[in-house]
Amino acid sequence: MTSLAKETRATMIPCLRYHDAVKAIDWLCEAFGFERHLVVPGEGGLILHAQLAFGNGMVMLGSARDDDHGVLHRPVAKPGDPVSQTIYLIVSDVDAHHARAVAAGAEIVMAPEDQEHGGRLYCCRDPEGNLWCFGSYDPWEETA
Repeated sequence: MTSLAKETRATMIPCLRYHDAVKAIDWLCEAFGFERHLVVPGEGGLILHAQLAFGNGMVMLGSARDDDHGVLHRPVAKPGDPVSQTIYLIVSDVDAHHARAVAAGAEIVMAPEDQEHGGRLYCCRDPEGNLWCFGSYDPWEETA
C-alpha cells in the first residue's frame, strides 16, 4: 500500500450529488442492496450528507445545492446524458443482483455477460442517470 494511504476499510469512497437525494437513498438501498450508515437531513427535504455501505465499501451522497462544493459537483443534468465516471461494485452473484436491480426499475445499459479478463458484469443507470457496474471480477484476487 502506498505510504500516503491510511489503512482502513476502504481508502476510496465515491461521492455523488442527486436532485432528489431522499428518493435516491431509498432506491439505492432497494435496487442495489446498500445499507444506510449515516443520513444527515437538512431543511426543506435536503440531504446534507449521507453514507451508504455496501460490503466493506461505501458511497457518500447529498442533495444538489449551490454551496461552495455544489458549484463544482453537480448531478447528471438529464438521466440519459453521458457521465464522466462509473462506479464498479464487486458482487458474488451478478445475475441475482441484476434481477434485483431490474425489479426496482434500473435502466439496464449492458446485460450480464462474461468478460474476457474474467468475471461476469452488468451495467445500469439509477433513476437520475448515474452509471453503475456490478461484477464478479475481483482485481484483488490472484488469477490462475
